[in-house]
Amino acid sequence: MGSVVVNNIVKTYGTKKAQVTALNGISFEVAPGELFGIIGPDGAGKTSLFRILTTLMLADKGEASVDGYDVVKDLKAIRKRVGYMPGRFSLYQDLTVAENLEFFATIFNTSIEENYDLIKDIYSQIEPFKNRRAGKLSGGMKQKLALSCALIHYPSVLFLDEPTTGVDAVSRKEFWEMLRRLKEKGITILVSTPYMDEASLCDRVALMQEGKLMSVNTPSGIVEQFGKPLLAVRSGNMLQLLRDLKQCREVEDAYPFGEYHHAVMKKDFSQQELEACLKNHPGVTIKAIQPDIEDCFMDLMKN
Repeated sequence: MGSVVVNNIVKTYGTKKAQVTALNGISFEVAPGELFGIIGPDGAGKTSLFRILTTLMLADKGEASVDGYDVVKDLKAIRKRVGYMPGRFSLYQDLTVAENLEFFATIFNTSIEENYDLIKDIYSQIEPFKNRRAGKLSGGMKQKLALSCALIHYPSVLFLDEPTTGVDAVSRKEFWEMLRRLKEKGITILVSTPYMDEASLCDRVALMQEGKLMSVNTPSGIVEQFGKPLLAVRSGNMLQLLRDLKQCREVEDAYPFGEYHHAVMKKDFSQQELEACLKNHPGVTIKAIQPDIEDCFMDLMKN
């Protein structure tokens, strides 16, 4: 049985006249010890899903379990076993770093000393500032404190809701390295993120959009399912190039992607016909590339 099992979860907000469906029949399973990513933009339903799984909110329909415990019937047992780091910094801003950690340890009838080995790699980086108030910490340090507080009772399942949003690139990299080390200790980790590049750092990912799961697979498995030629195209007039690409018979879809536009081609496309279509762009650069998760997400959104 999976460490986390979600079966046909539905969650709506608002009245019948103005109803918003946050989760629309979500089902998936996370294996024990897996690092599982929920990938999707703001409004995809990631936070609603995590709040249901951590017993902070009830679903309208469906069932879910964490560590074999039902999220409705066994909420007390689940709360002892999970760690939850919400998207917004939710610790006590007026308490010091040490006071916040001691408070959360006390709630779970444990101590900092008892589980220090689990958090030492993370906490040691902010321990020199243990007497500083949490509200005065930088974004990266707040992130490390919140993770330490979520781990202080040694949870079996860790839920992290957009933990790297608003954090600098170096702190993001450090954070994912910390998650890898936690995974090696046998902790099941569910992490949500709007950053497509973080998908490749997970064992498996679920791509979400508007409350629906579009795909659940390994990062490489999602890329392998793309199955269409993909080109990176650049010219001196990128705005007109995008318009012209969308008019080409050979092109299924085109969208900006960094310094290039990505063009999803029909399987039997002709390079000659494409170049003829772009004849008003002298010196145009066209090269075949491999898709990444973001290309796959864009493709799945159209289906």
